[in-house]
Amino acid sequence: MRWTEVAGTVVLVLAVLVWSVWVAASRLDRLHRKVGASRSVVQAQLVRRATVAAELATSGLLDPVSSVLVGEAAWSALNVDGSVARQEGPPELLALLLSDPRADGERALSSPAGDEVLSADALREERGQVESELSATLRAVLDDPDEIAAMRALPGGDELLDALSSAWYRAEIARRFHNEAVLQTQRVRRGRLVRLLRLAGHAPEPRTLELDDAWPGALPRPGVG
Repeated sequence: MRWTEVAGTVVLVLAVLVWSVWVAASRLDRLHRKVGASRSVVQAQLVRRATVAAELATSGLLDPVSSVLVGEAAWSALNVDGSVARQEGPPELLALLLSDPRADGERALSSPAGDEVLSADALREERGQVESELSATLRAVLDDPDEIAAMRALPGGDELLDALSSAWYRAEIARRFHNEAVLQTQRVRRGRLVRLLRLAGHAPEPRTLELDDAWPGALPRPGVG
């Protein structure tokens, strides 16, 4: 084989290698962007669910103790990442928590993270915890079909429960999509070429958002009577 043929083969191999690295790096970059975008979507949907839960707590549709329990859980969810500044919190929700019939309202106003600056991992775990507590609280409050029917019969009850159902469903779908994007990114990061050439750079490996978002049995899903 002449030197020109050898040189051509080497150039071809290098070109294929460079192309493969470029494809892998581009794909990994797109996946990281996808994870970031899906994370923003799921956080927005969870904030929406907590906002509707806060509206439910202050609507007068629940008994006083249930209202405070839901209000506390909603407040924690809204404040887990500074989504709602304490001094700018919904005034109706603040009034409800301060009038806690269990004389525990001041505790309800504290943010889950306090003044501590949390890492991304700690913030994700904190969000998972407070969102799970909100889910559990809402399930306990919305566990009786007869009570749901009575709430729907009250002015504004039907619209508010439908809004909660829609927000909860959207949060479920958004979290599922986000976790699928995270798992796909993790698989690509484990690839031999990606690890050998350290194509991920200093970007932290994404983690799935784990939380309890099991649906309340007495609350119909959107589109289900």
